[in-house]
Amino acid sequence: MVGVLDGAGSPRQVRPRLGSRALRPRPPSYRSVPLANFSGTFSLVVDPDQLPPGLREPVVAIGNFDGVHRGHRGVIARALEKAVALQSPCAVLTFEPHPGDFFSGSPKIFRLTPRDAKAMTLARLGIDGMIVFTFDAALAGLSAEDFVREVLVRRLRVRAVIAGYDFHFGKARSGTPAFLQEAGRLYGFEVEIVERIAADAEGSIETASSSATRLALEAGDIGRATHLLGHPYAVLGTVIEGRRLGRSIGFPTANLALDPSSRLRHGVYAVEAKLEGRAYRAIANYGRRPTVDGESPPLLEVFLFDFSGDLYGKVIEVAFIAWIRGEEKFASLDALKAQIARDVEEACRLLER
Repeated sequence: MVGVLDGAGSPRQVRPRLGSRALRPRPPSYRSVPLANFSGTFSLVVDPDQLPPGLREPVVAIGNFDGVHRGHRGVIARALEKAVALQSPCAVLTFEPHPGDFFSGSPKIFRLTPRDAKAMTLARLGIDGMIVFTFDAALAGLSAEDFVREVLVRRLRVRAVIAGYDFHFGKARSGTPAFLQEAGRLYGFEVEIVERIAADAEGSIETASSSATRLALEAGDIGRATHLLGHPYAVLGTVIEGRRLGRSIGFPTANLALDPSSRLRHGVYAVEAKLEGRAYRAIANYGRRPTVDGESPPLLEVFLFDFSGDLYGKVIEVAFIAWIRGEEKFASLDALKAQIARDVEEACRLLER
């Protein structure tokens, strides 16, 4: 006999029924992700039935963590502290696709940090790994009680769970922070709920949130997005071949196809590009290239200052530092070239500042 919670959050005694509404067993799937500019060890674990040795009996921070903004970092910082106290590995438990996309039936949410970009950011914070569960009908159908028993207890064998004040889980979001705390008492794992964290020390603007950050990026307000996140907004991608037009006008670019969900405002940005452990000042244009095309899917074109060489197939991280101007259609390639030269000067000024 074990103690569990009923739908109202009160304890009752029942027999274990792990098979009744359990997730379909999947073979363990885990691997190390090649993270740009990160040389440490980090595990990304997908739909595990058990964890690899380096992540067993973890302290987990649980949530979507899209953007890994200031509020998320408060939860993660507390998880790291608890992991040190318990001498356990520290992991983030998250879900793909975003639950909002699953319930809408199509990818509608502007993802600030798709899976590998999120893993990269977490690795730099000192997290040992990221555990990803596929958010499908089976997971969405689990009650809060079954989620605790099947995922947290049986599969992950957590020692502690850290969550934000607004975290909900289980079918119909029935699992509340209070429910999670009671479940921890019954199953023998610690639970801490991190209260609201304002975007700045004075709380003078709204709570840092993924939604507020998305709106800032859609408006091209890079300063606001940086403030909400607590770090520059960044994307991660593999350089693909383009039309080589930039090379022909003296500004060769590294081309990246961003996540299809991106609604970053089309325009020109001062950026920092990280490649193979080195940072380069750079300028980037995101959009449809109206002067030469205008019909193709949006592309991020990055011109790295003081760099020469072949970038095709390489992984680059691009951090957005400042907005320069909106995307424009020019009368000729010569007019475009002249404007890019002015944009480069402006980017240098902004990056130096």
